[in-house]
Amino acid sequence: MQKLEPWIAEISEQSLDLSDKAFASEAVRRIEADYARSADTHLIKLELPCLAAAGIDLYLKDESTHPSGSLKHRLARSLFLYGLCNGWVKRGKPVVEASSGSTAISEAYFARLVGLPFIAVAPKSTARAKIEAIEFLGGRVHLTEPTEIYADARRIAVQTGGHYMDQFTFAERATDWRGNNNIAESLFSQMRLERHPAPAWVVVSAGTGGTSSTIGRYIRYRPAELGGTRLCVVDPENSVFYDYFRTGDAGLRLACGSRIEGIGRPQVEPSFIPSVIDRMIRVPDVASLATMHWLESVLARKCGASTGTNLYGALMLADEMIRKGERGSIVTLICDGGERYLSTYYNPDWLAEKGFDLAPHLHALREFVGRC
Repeated sequence: MQKLEPWIAEISEQSLDLSDKAFASEAVRRIEADYARSADTHLIKLELPCLAAAGIDLYLKDESTHPSGSLKHRLARSLFLYGLCNGWVKRGKPVVEASSGSTAISEAYFARLVGLPFIAVAPKSTARAKIEAIEFLGGRVHLTEPTEIYADARRIAVQTGGHYMDQFTFAERATDWRGNNNIAESLFSQMRLERHPAPAWVVVSAGTGGTSSTIGRYIRYRPAELGGTRLCVVDPENSVFYDYFRTGDAGLRLACGSRIEGIGRPQVEPSFIPSVIDRMIRVPDVASLATMHWLESVLARKCGASTGTNLYGALMLADEMIRKGERGSIVTLICDGGERYLSTYYNPDWLAEKGFDLAPHLHALREFVGRC
């Protein structure tokens, strides 16, 4: 019998730059250390006597208090860890992202934290305050048409030898939706001592679809505690998500982008998963803006327009619950602060120029909370 030579096999070994591996290890350590220094975001109970008397409690999880100022801080952290641990984000190479502003601000924060160049590709309509925030954090901004941000980001990444982070593809998979560091686990944990600890509804809007995917999956992952909880996604005008949810047509395209910064997309994004959503509501932009302004009168602080979209949907559901005689809690999100929109959504001249008359909607909101 022929004796086999020991260890006969084909071996292919990747040439690994140890300095890249050392960089990734240090970058992960810095991101984890930053997380360890951070507190959780507050869950605000919105005190509306008319709702409370009907047995309905309304909550806002305040994601504007993250170090980079928005809900997208969680996503940016997850994307950086995902890119680093996959070996895609490398020492000295730029990180490139297509964003309407908030994700880019958060990614600029983490790029500076780990010592990498950052380039944001954003729509020309992006608020000036967001552009300045990206630049303050050391990033560069390339402005283009809303429908061109994807192609431009890919092209710039190739030209610079950098990595296109691609939040719209990787948002739903970069976040550990079963883990203890995601928005769903945080939200439901904070509700545990409330009058109605398992919400009847969670209401969120969609930019990438990552937040709705995380929350929708988590609800299904915890059926014993959250079996009665439903997820509602609200969508602004000039976005395809609502129609995609209704028709299943993944080929939907729009020629123009959403006027509510941070949410709504002109095309179906890979991270938007309709199967984990129970209901969608299309919210008129004027209603989003009116609700944003009304909320300032309740909280004595400014929030962004996507928060107005969220809250409008939550109030619609509260009204429905009252009419049905149902009791329970509704939770939604403050996505970012309003300071970034002083020249647009909070500027009366800008509102008039764009044709937004908020008065009828503000009157309707005040009437609802006064009579419900």
